[in-house]
Amino acid sequence: MANHKSSVKRIRQEKKRALHNHYYAKTMRNAVRKLRAMTDKEEALKQYPKVQKMLDKLAKTNIIHKNKAANLKSSLAIYINKLG
Repeated sequence: MANHKSSVKRIRQEKKRALHNHYYAKTMRNAVRKLRAMTDKEEALKQYPKVQKMLDKLAKTNIIHKNKAANLKSSLAIYINKLG
């Protein structure tokens, strides 16, 4: 167990922050999964800006890496373009 008040507080903060980050990362993964499951191009085009915004926000706050966000946006755009 930690010996200092500040380290006890740091542990509390890290647990809270990790829980927060896991929630948003999981939400992002579900949104990407849902977009990839779409077969209607019009619907996918409507949903894409929302997912793109979510990815940008998570990359900005370092929940995911900026390159991961860029790779996901790119692959989703390719997927949407291939839809018939």
